Amino acid sequence: MSGAATSPALVLASTSPRRRELLARIGLVPTRIAAPEIDETPLKGELPRAYVARLAEGKALAVERATDEIVLAGDTTVAVGRRILEKPADEADLRRMLGLLSGRRHHVYSGVCVVGADGRPRVRVADTIVAFKVLSAAEIDWYVASDEGMGKAGGYAIQGKAEVFVRFLSGSHSNVVGLPLFETRSLLSAAGVPLG
Repeated sequence: MSGAATSPALVLASTSPRRRELLARIGLVPTRIAAPEIDETPLKGELPRAYVARLAEGKALAVERATDEIVLAGDTTVAVGRRILEKPADEADLRRMLGLLSGRRHHVYSGVCVVGADGRPRVRVADTIVAFKVLSAAEIDWYVASDEGMGKAGGYAIQGKAEVFVRFLSGSHSNVVGLPLFETRSLLSAAGVPLG
């Protein structure tokens, strides 16, 4: 009988196809996908960095984990100052968000949480600064009509049509897409996930 240790199974606590695509970039395919159900409402006075850290940890802990499994969860939000921009509720909300982002810098925060064999959650937060050009009414109409911004934090997808609005970016591009790969790889490596 072999005494070789088996690699831990990776559970992705997210149904986001973007997070799966980003994990594939570092050569990882989750053993299983789980959809954590937690309340994502920001707490009164909660700052964006604390918000994404809390949600990432909450999602990771909401998923049942076998002893040979490592759970990875993430949460991304867009913030204008202290204001958290969640996913737009409707087209009017999307227009409001694009108006807020027009011509100014904002932060994209992602919390990443890994629960390893010891059952302890470890969390890291990435912060990327993004600046949009001043958006004309026609550009906002064009983007809203594309339907790309619905279901996205802050109302836009940098990996899609919205990239034409970005005049400046400082930090991790993968963070803005939805999973900061530097922080994710570091946490997974520390948890014993074999990486190339």
